[in-house]
Amino acid sequence: MTLFTGKGDNGKTTLFDSGERISKTSCQMDVLGSLDEINTLLGVCKARARNLDTKVRGVSVSDILEQLQQDLFVIQAIIAGAPKEFTENRIKYLERNIELIEKDLPEIKTFFLAGATELSGLLDYARAVSRRVERVLISFAEKEGLSAGILQYTNRLSSILYALVRFVNHKQGVEEVPPRY
Repeated sequence: MTLFTGKGDNGKTTLFDSGERISKTSCQMDVLGSLDEINTLLGVCKARARNLDTKVRGVSVSDILEQLQQDLFVIQAIIAGAPKEFTENRIKYLERNIELIEKDLPEIKTFFLAGATELSGLLDYARAVSRRVERVLISFAEKEGLSAGILQYTNRLSSILYALVRFVNHKQGVEEVPPRY
């Protein structure tokens, strides 16, 4: 099997087995591309996290990131029209992990500059990308409709990524530097 078909050379693509051709500039494709981007970036973060022995109550940061990737693939499948279900337990998974991480961290008193470590910098980048993904998803939901659970999940996604940024910095003994306004 070849990696290209040439079927998309005219700016149209097909989703799953629908046979319907849609523009690659459609809102749906924008969402799918944005989800692919954050998922790929989480993969880079996961690869970097494997080099650290950093665990949240016994669960490695790389395992948490992989679960986020798995969840995002389900969301992508739903957006593309697959008959998949996104359950509330995925949101609860994020909330539970955010709470566990926060228990180990000092209180937040200010914003911090990104990049205290390589991994925390990548996680901060992923957090910023996840905020854009959320905006694109909201735009799609306003036009096409989307489960509230998916919107809640993407809102929590940036929160868990921020928590992981701080967690990684804390576990590596790195001082978080506030901006000099």
